[in-house]
Amino acid sequence: MGSKQSVFTEQEMDDYLDLTFFTKREIELCYQKFKSLAPEIVLKNRDVRLPMNTIQTMPELKMNPFNDRICKVFSTSNDGHMTFEDFLDMMSVFSEDAPVSVKAEYAFKIFDFDEDDMMGPEDLEQLINRLLGDEELQQRDIKQLVKNLTAEADLDDDGLLSFAEFEHVVAKSTDFVQAFRMRI
Repeated sequence: MGSKQSVFTEQEMDDYLDLTFFTKREIELCYQKFKSLAPEIVLKNRDVRLPMNTIQTMPELKMNPFNDRICKVFSTSNDGHMTFEDFLDMMSVFSEDAPVSVKAEYAFKIFDFDEDDMMGPEDLEQLINRLLGDEELQQRDIKQLVKNLTAEADLDDDGLLSFAEFEHVVAKSTDFVQAFRMRI
């Protein structure tokens, strides 16, 4: 009596429970959030791939300077367009229950702008510029920041940050987990 019918089959829900850090209720809430982005489209086709600009309208992403990179990293089509499953993966990684190691892995992918599996000076410069937003720093100051970041984190002195080096920095950051989350 009074039990609500899920939009997911039992097998789909079991798979989502196995592949995310969510409960059934949280998965349903994620679906509601996804559906709210384009209700008329999602109601017609639950497997629709929503355009990146639609995903970016989410309040959690709207003002995020990395919203395009977040969408591209979690998109299985690599164009930023997302299915519900892509969206669920994103929300799961940004959930409070996702381990720091998983969050660090995705943060590294987001900040690796040239997607060469290393964070080089250009990646760090772009990271700084996006974090600055409308504030402007002299180019020499940005270069100095990049140099300081590299000196601090580049343990093998190759001028690049590997994932292991990035993860080492993240492990020392008390603010990382708080900054790398979205509430459902």
